[in-house]
Amino acid sequence: METLTALKMAHMVATALLLLSALGLAIWVWRTRRNGDATAPARTLQRPRVFVWVLMGVALLSMPFTGWWMVHLVGWPLGQTWLLASSVLYTVAALAWFWLVVRLNRLRTAPAGNGKFTFALALFSFVCFIAIAGLMGAKPV
Repeated sequence: METLTALKMAHMVATALLLLSALGLAIWVWRTRRNGDATAPARTLQRPRVFVWVLMGVALLSMPFTGWWMVHLVGWPLGQTWLLASSVLYTVAALAWFWLVVRLNRLRTAPAGNGKFTFALALFSFVCFIAIAGLMGAKPV
């Protein structure tokens, strides 16, 4: 398989895994909370859900490398607006995701508060990744 095609596939699979894992966790927490289980956020990081978090982390860490390699192979300059905007959005979204993981781990060990900020952090990160996918799909090259 050609290197560029393999990189595109790896990048798309990582993006899909990240977004689908996040959506799956959100639906799981929403369903258990709707059924009256108040401990759902505390169990989010426990087994077997820890596999989903690790999968999301690996996907999150692989995307900058596959993306840079694709840009390098195609020969696009890194100063293009869509590349710079997606890089900044990715950095902010990744930091928000890591903050979310730390926050959920802290909530798991010592539950406190109502979780509105945690939800806002998760939603912000998800919207950033959707915006990045939109920038990648609508690149003006």
